[in-house]
Order: sequence, then structure tokens, then C-alpha cells
Amino acid sequence: MRNSLSSPDKEKAFEVDIGSGEHASSNDSYSPPPDFKLHRQLKNRHVAMISIGGVIGTGLFLGTGSALMNGGPLGLLLGYIFIGSISYCVMITIGEMISYLPVAGGHIKLAERFVDPAFSFALGWNLWYNWTVTLPAELSAAATIINFWHPGVNNAVWITMCLVVAVGINMSGVGVYGETEFMFASIKVVLIVGLLILGIVLDLGGGPNHDRIGFRYWKDPGPFVQFYGISGTTGRFLGWSRVVTQAAFAYVGLEVVAMAAAEAKNPRRNLPKAIRRVYIRLLLFYIGGVFVIGLLVPSNNPLLNVNSDNASASPFVIAINQAGIKGLPSVINAALLTSAWSAASSDLYIASRGLYGLAASGNAPKVFLRTSRSGLPYVAVATCASFSILAYMAVNTSSGMVFTWFSSMCATAGLTTWFGIGVIYLRFRKGFLAQGHKMTELPYFSRLQPFAAWWVIGASLVTLLFSAWEVFLRDNWSIATFLTNYLPMMLFPVLYAIAKIWKRVPLIKPNEMDFHSGIAEIEAMTHADVPPRNIVEAFWMKLM
Repeated sequence: MRNSLSSPDKEKAFEVDIGSGEHASSNDSYSPPPDFKLHRQLKNRHVAMISIGGVIGTGLFLGTGSALMNGGPLGLLLGYIFIGSISYCVMITIGEMISYLPVAGGHIKLAERFVDPAFSFALGWNLWYNWTVTLPAELSAAATIINFWHPGVNNAVWITMCLVVAVGINMSGVGVYGETEFMFASIKVVLIVGLLILGIVLDLGGGPNHDRIGFRYWKDPGPFVQFYGISGTTGRFLGWSRVVTQAAFAYVGLEVVAMAAAEAKNPRRNLPKAIRRVYIRLLLFYIGGVFVIGLLVPSNNPLLNVNSDNASASPFVIAINQAGIKGLPSVINAALLTSAWSAASSDLYIASRGLYGLAASGNAPKVFLRTSRSGLPYVAVATCASFSILAYMAVNTSSGMVFTWFSSMCATAGLTTWFGIGVIYLRFRKGFLAQGHKMTELPYFSRLQPFAAWWVIGASLVTLLFSAWEVFLRDNWSIATFLTNYLPMMLFPVLYAIAKIWKRVPLIKPNEMDFHSGIAEIEAMTHADVPPRNIVEAFWMKLM
């Protein structure tokens, strides 16, 4: 995402000062010297595709298998609708703030302006932990997918191969990242649209076996799964709660638009456009995708168990194999592999920019502010990439099992981030109104506020509390399940308490919140879109 200035020369010359826009009371925040700056190199098409890429990933293509197995087709659909409602509210919530203040560090920096430095500290390290752990999750998913072709090869080979791709993309600069993400996201869009169409055709009996499925699997084995054989409402609720946790992993990442805001051209025009269109992607890709999956594959199919280390755990691949279509499963898995590459690259991008934002706020060593001449925060990228060695746990353990562990950790950390975004917005809104402004003055605003923010806070908390409720049932205790689901949730208040004691800074009062620092630079780079010259350009601008 790039912010264009009023002329191409200014556009190339502009650099982001991450230290600008600090609240006056944040004495311990750090303003980097001129050499330590990010550059705005992401174009409108990059912004649009990154917002799509944050929606489509291995959580949808691979993780939905275990979700269907745990919740059944209706439980799967309801779980994704529930989390989809939260994620949409997250997008419009963060959209109002970040389109007005597209600062480096995204919501981490906004927390420092509108809540307090301690909240920024806790939220920043939670975000860094989230995306640093998500990277090995995606690498494990990639190993699971490649096992489809070469099940006898050591997983370390595939993890190393995918890691080299992700690190190479990020070390090449944000411009290369934007182009590769544009390419990968385009493949994912074509893939999911094609799978949706193919799924409907197969369901209606258009496959080689001419088996008209309809809603057969909603009747037998049924719309819900009795989790662990527990009868009644309790069993169905537990199954649905496992779906919700997996769905959270699939949806988490929409907020990547906020982290990329500091490297986006013309953010006050490009960011709102990406946010306004996200609901279409949510409905089409996620809700539509899981609905089709629930039609095509029965919830009791043993291949859905991702922990079996069987690459056919992708429900789309299972459905295609059942229909008797030869060769296509390998094509689908090849496309899924690019999805894992894309997700791993994005994870490393977000983690490194989060670490950069922490350093800019004085919450991490200043060495992470060091950038190359092209604006690449190479120290932050290299540090975050080093944690990817956790993916090698899949060498001695099922790659599917490792994927499950890490995806649970990412989901709970991501829900904690969503909770924090809701809190920041309520503080932002209170201060904005207290200082005599109207919400309609924002480049982007939603009539659903502040109810959307409250929904984000409440629904995220409830989801966190029930993310691994089954471990508290008799004879069902699992240390791995408990830690991977509840550790991030426990970590956040501990970090906040430590930072509160350390920094000793009170909550920022609404009438003292800083809504003006850095605004002049942002407004200077805002310009109207160049009108299309023909029908093709008009269609492209509408699409992007």
C-alpha cells in the first residue's frame, strides 16, 4: 500500500517518520533518525490484494477439515458466520482510525496515543508473538500439503524450502513483497472462485460419477457433531466452539491493512476502498467456501483429521477425489502451496513491522529500527525469521499436529489483538468527540459504530474463554490444548500490568489526546485518483 503525493517526484522522495505523531506525554517513545524510516512503496492494487490475501489462507483451505470434523456442516457454517461478524466489525473499527492516522506500527501506535503506553506495550508484544508463531504454523501447513506428493520425504526439507521463499521475499523489500503478494493473492482468488463453482457443480451431480449430493450430508451424519461423543446441547456446543477457534485462525490477519498503512501510497483514499469491499470477500470466500465444503464432504470422513498427516485433509481435495476427477487434486495442492507461501511471507512482514513499531515506541531495543537505504527494516525481519525454527518441530511430530498447536496459539493471540482494537477505538471515539469533532469528518466512518466496537470486545472475550472449554470436562485434560489456547490470553494482562508498573503513566485523558501530529504530511500526500482512460481501466479501478 503506498501513499502517493501530489507529484511522482514527491512520491518517490517521501519517507515515513515513525516517530511523528507521538503524544506529548509519551516521553519514553523514540523518534528514529532520518536513516531509520520506512518507505511508502505499496500501490493501490497491492493494498487491495493484501486485504484479500489476509482473508484467504491455509486456515480456509486446510484447517476447515478439522473444523468440519468437530462441528458438522451447520456448526461449521455458523462458526464462520459468527467469527466473520467479529472480523468485519474489526475492519470497520480499525478502518476509521487508520484511514485518519495511517502511521507506522498501526494500532500499536494508536494505542499509545489514545489509551496509554502500557496498553501499547502489551498489545504490541502480543501482536509480535501472534505473527511470529503464525509463521511456523504456515510452514507446517506447507509441509502437510507437500506430503501429498512425497509422503516419505523428511518434513525439514519442505519447511526449509518454504522458509527460504518467505525470507527471500521479505529481505527483497516492501516493493517486492507487494508484487509477490499481488501475484499470490491473485492465484488464491482464482482458486477459491474456481473451487466454489466446481463444488456447486459436483454437488448437483456434474462430476464424473454423476452423484447428486444435495444436502445429503446434512441429514446423515447430520448438521452437527456430538463432540467427543457427548450427547445433547453440550456436545454440539463444544463442537461449535472448536469450529470458532479454528475460524478465528482463518480470519485473523484482516488487520494487516493497518500494519501496512505506513508503507501505503495515498492511504486516505486507498485504505477506505479496501475496507469497504472486505465484506464481499468475507461472504464470497469464507461463508461461501465453508457452505460448499459442508455440502461435499461428510463430517465423519477420516481424511478430515489433519493430525493424521494426510495431505488430503484439505476438504476440497477430498471432494475432488470422491468425485473421481483425476489429476486435479495435484493442481489444487500446488495452488494451496502458493497460499502457504503467501501466508508465511505476510506473517513475517507483519511480525517485522510490529517489532519495528515496538522499537519506535521505546518498547523494544532501538536496533530494530535500523533500515536499509531502501527502507527495509532488515534487523527486525531477520530476528522474526529466526523464530521460524519452531516449525522444525514437525520433523519428529506430525506436521498436521504442529499446525493444530500453532494455529490455536495464533487464534487466541489474534482474538486478543481484536479485543485491543475495540478498546482503542472506543477511546479514540471518546477523545475525537470530546475535542469538538464529528465522526463524519473521518475519511472513512461507519454508522454501525460504536456498537461494532463493543461487539468486537464482547464477542472476542467470550470466544477466548470458550476456546478450549473441553479440557475442563472429566477425563479430558490436555496440557497442550490448554497452553496453546489460554497462554496468549493470560499473557496479555500480565504484560499490561508489568508495563503499567514500569512506565507509571496514567490513561490519556480525552481532551489531551493527540489528533493533529502528522496530519499535515498525510493530507499533503492525499490526492484524487487519476480518472480511467478507457473501459478496461474503469473496470480495474472498480475491482481494486
